[in-house]
Amino acid sequence: MTRGLFLIALLALSACGATRPGPETPATVERVDLDRYLGLWHEVARLPQSFQDSRTLRCEEVTAEYAAAGPGRISVVNSCVNALDPARPRREARGQAYVVEGSNGARLRVSFFWPFYGDYWVLGLHPEYRWALVGSPSRQSLWLLSRTPVLEEAEVERALAIARREGFDLGPLIRAAR
Repeated sequence: MTRGLFLIALLALSACGATRPGPETPATVERVDLDRYLGLWHEVARLPQSFQDSRTLRCEEVTAEYAAAGPGRISVVNSCVNALDPARPRREARGQAYVVEGSNGARLRVSFFWPFYGDYWVLGLHPEYRWALVGSPSRQSLWLLSRTPVLEEAEVERALAIARREGFDLGPLIRAAR
């Protein structure tokens, strides 16, 4: 391997490392009961993401479904309707996640394209698991998920208040069509 390729490979591998929580990162919930978290979630709001929002794709009717895939592992199926295509086809992405050791289920690493992983931190969670606020430590990714397609506005505001408190810029927030 040439020196240049080796450096590129090293940089790519270092980008796959999990972000360690610290004073500059958003706080997660203390614990997530993964058995209660599994199942179908509907996207209520998100910060724009290149894989959901582009010139040829605008994801609507977004869902995420999580299922047990072994100890500390979760299978992920994300899907959406492409609102920019007149046929409105449903698109699907399948991935895997694992729980970050010592996080009590509040921090996961998710991959839709091995060997690349992203951080998935649970920042807020309704006591009855009716909604979850999920983001990344960089504050570039944020999703508000609900067990139902529509979430009461008071609950939306409760979740978004957590995002604001944790330093997320909600100016570009995309709300799901009702």
